[in-house]
Amino acid sequence: MVVNDTIADYLTRIKNASERRHEKVQIDHSKMKEEISRILAREGFIDHFKILKDDRGFKQLTLFLKYDPKTKESVIQGLKRVSKPGIRAYSKSAEMPRVKNNLGVAIVSTSQGLMTNKACMEKNIGGEILCYIW
Repeated sequence: MVVNDTIADYLTRIKNASERRHEKVQIDHSKMKEEISRILAREGFIDHFKILKDDRGFKQLTLFLKYDPKTKESVIQGLKRVSKPGIRAYSKSAEMPRVKNNLGVAIVSTSQGLMTNKACMEKNIGGEILCYIW
């Protein structure tokens, strides 16, 4: 299956796995997905992730999803792809969006790599808004 928007596919797989209460989800590896996973782990949306090779020798990302211990609800309440291949969305540092009144994060692709909207405002740099996660 050919996927044109790999980031949207990545987010959809995470959303579907968390809705079905899966412990983990496997996704094809790329440097962009690895960096997004690193941000998700640092911000507390996933427990952790591993990079493994499958039987054909291709790298796979395995994300271990995080759930509330009492309610068993997923920590990830929502995901939204913002910048798409057909319509790119950029933002200056002063106009960086706030996601769910700063309870969520926007992942931004900048000249200094991927970072959250909060880090962009601190460093005073703008970039392409990839997605929102809350």
